[in-house]
Order: sequence, then structure tokens, then C-alpha cells
Amino acid sequence: MSVNVETRVVERGSDEYVDAAWRLKEDIREADGVLRQRRGFFRSAYRRSTVYLYLDRTEDRLVGFAAVRRDGYILFLAVDEAYRGHGFGKRLVARVAEDHGSVTCHARATNEDALAFYRHIGFEVRRRIDNYYEDGGDAFYLKLGEDSITDKLSRLLRG
Repeated sequence: MSVNVETRVVERGSDEYVDAAWRLKEDIREADGVLRQRRGFFRSAYRRSTVYLYLDRTEDRLVGFAAVRRDGYILFLAVDEAYRGHGFGKRLVARVAEDHGSVTCHARATNEDALAFYRHIGFEVRRRIDNYYEDGGDAFYLKLGEDSITDKLSRLLRG
């Protein structure tokens, strides 16, 4: 895999790359076997978010994205399976943390890979929420740890 990756930020109100983000999210959803979201819901949430992207220009492909509300809540975080393990997820979270004093998200209680990723980079489980998802699935509410955000960013970007 040759990688010529660039970063982009899509400001609120734009739907630039929304179709690529939808496809990536749906590919991951199908692989994980979870409930399908409504495309209109996704598009609306995307447009209300600031979206941080990594794009592979060599492959003309979306590597990953994080769609984030104004309060630092990550609505969607996805990295293409072919690019996992190269730090793109960490760097997306670090970029969110640069712009927000607090970074939070939900993760499906049964999604061990996501939970391991979030814990590895310093998120803490704050609470479990029963029946959070439309299909009745439970979620954990996670928050990036309160230790020095500067130190956290430095560690995320290095490792």
C-alpha cells in the first residue's frame, strides 16, 4: 500500500466528502454486524459537525474521519480497515483534542475493538447506558482523561 496522505477539515454546514464518509462507515458497520443508521440522519449529523479527515491521494480514498460537535463530542470516528494500525485513529482524536477542552464519545458495549482503542489512548468509561442504540444495544459513555491535554496530545501523536 503506497500512502500519500493529507489532512483536511470540513467545516460545519458542508457536505464535502459526506458520501465517502457514509460508505466507509457503512463498510465498518457491515463488518461489525450492527444496526444500520438512516442515511438522512448521518448526513444531517455530518453537516452539523466539524469533520477531520485523512485522505490517501495515491489511492483517491478516504482513510478515516472524525465528525465532532462543538462541545468536543465525537459523533463518528472511522478508519478504513486497510489503514488501521498506522496511527490515523490516534491522530484524529489528537486533532479533536487540540480544538476542544473536553473530548467525549459513546461506544457500543459489545464493540471490544473500539473500547480497547479508546482505553489505549486514554479514554475513561464514565458510565454505561442501557438501551442506548435503536436496536436496544448498550453503550459506554467515554471521556478522554483529564491529565494534561498537552501531554496527552504529545503522547497520542508520538505513539
